[in-house]
Amino acid sequence: MASSSGVRREGGPGSPVTWKSAVVLLSVGAAMVWYVRVTRQEQEEVRDREKKKSVGMPAIGGPFELLDQDGKTVTQDDFLGKWLLLYFGFCHCPDICPDQLDKQAAIIDKVDERLKGKSLSAAPLQPLFLSVDPARDDVPAVKEYIEEFHPRLIGLTGSVEQVKSACKAFRIYFSSGQPDQDNDYIVDHSVVMYLLDPNGQFVAYYGQDRKVRDIVNDIYFKMEGFC
Repeated sequence: MASSSGVRREGGPGSPVTWKSAVVLLSVGAAMVWYVRVTRQEQEEVRDREKKKSVGMPAIGGPFELLDQDGKTVTQDDFLGKWLLLYFGFCHCPDICPDQLDKQAAIIDKVDERLKGKSLSAAPLQPLFLSVDPARDDVPAVKEYIEEFHPRLIGLTGSVEQVKSACKAFRIYFSSGQPDQDNDYIVDHSVVMYLLDPNGQFVAYYGQDRKVRDIVNDIYFKMEGFC
């Protein structure tokens, strides 16, 4: 029997809302809710990453002006576009610095091997040696010293003030010991390698005991994820 009210029942013939359209509407609504949640989560993850970059990373590095092994004045801007592996030491170091520079050379060669045939090779890994003994390590001394290690190694030195400024920017400690009767002395200093990205930003440090294989893997991982 027809309804005496004259009002169509929802879902009945001619109704604008059917069970199929209701399912579609519910599906669209669920999809929109899911999209909003995923988008919000992605935005939160991006904010977290940026926060970690700005808060989690120590303030290491900064402007410097030094002399390379050819006597040319260089600044941090001369190395933009390259990954840098930076070690601080001195030319009269009896054992630790040679060991670390040999390690640095091995790291460079192994990273070069990993980069062969890859687009990452557009941003090569440049080794740097910065002397913390400007009183003895002038340009000729640095030039002669670095020839023993890697052909791409660039040596840096400068005035006492320039070296102190660079070491302060990179939080490197150094202190010259008392000279002996031959006016020879040891310089106590931080033993660490720094990795800087092509924008000149500090991204990692490697202590004296880190193995070459571990450092190479970490550097390659950071290169691969760099954008």
